[in-house]
Amino acid sequence: MRDMEKHSKPWDSDQITREYFDSLLVEMRHIDAVIPSTKLELYGETFDTPIMMAALSHLDNVRENGMVEMAKGAYAANAVNWAGMGDEEELAAITATGARTIKIIKPYADNDDLFRKIEHAERCGVFALGIDVDHAFGGNGKCDLVLGHQMRPKSLAELKEFINATKLPFIIKGVLSEQDAYKALEAGAKGIVVSHHHGIMNYAVPPLYILPKIAKVINHQIPIFVDCGIMSGMDVFKALALGADAVSAGRVIMEPLRKNGSEGVKDQIIKMTEELAGVMARTCSQDLKHIDPSVIWKRNGW
Repeated sequence: MRDMEKHSKPWDSDQITREYFDSLLVEMRHIDAVIPSTKLELYGETFDTPIMMAALSHLDNVRENGMVEMAKGAYAANAVNWAGMGDEEELAAITATGARTIKIIKPYADNDDLFRKIEHAERCGVFALGIDVDHAFGGNGKCDLVLGHQMRPKSLAELKEFINATKLPFIIKGVLSEQDAYKALEAGAKGIVVSHHHGIMNYAVPPLYILPKIAKVINHQIPIFVDCGIMSGMDVFKALALGADAVSAGRVIMEPLRKNGSEGVKDQIIKMTEELAGVMARTCSQDLKHIDPSVIWKRNGW
């Protein structure tokens, strides 16, 4: 990896992630190229793009009814929507938009809370659901306290109980190691999110750096999603080339959401999808399943 001492925040996982994205180069392939398809097949449904909303929460400080506006934008772009922490009324309003929504539940200390939230998410008609395993601890090594709610880590046995409590696809978010990828498969997860939760720990491995190893463990058995630092269609392409099935975009939609609400979200998703299609066209990638990882090159120093 490059000498990080020349940068102001060598410990900043978001900065490290951005630098790794930018260290990846893409070769061009033109002969036999076709107009590409960005269609995503996921859990029996078809979407126009592999760019999904991140599992955000509490967006009212960005835009009034921000979570609902985000969902409306995802629906208009025929993209998968995700929802993080929030009350029952908000989740019902999100799914009422028609957006196919994946609900991510925090690792609450009381498992009964988790089971209740799983049941409520099912009643709301979510597309899939899951748990945010990387939010169990605070930086002090003690169980985290999130907006007054106590968290705690979950065992493999507990994850199996949550997964068996629903017929919906269950996703484990916060996988950043081969070890957890193996455990997610053993638990019966139907998807994982490779993520460091936007720098929840300093010096965290960039998701794309470890993604090929995790993809080898998963071996196409379940979908792999990537979170953290996705800012453009080129970023999306790099993630897909290295083993992701789809990605989550969060911070990049904040300003469009603030300025133009659902319309801004829709336009941003479409813009990034067009950027992705542009790279796919210039690399002979006819669809999402035919992106050749050998088009990715790493600069010296990584």
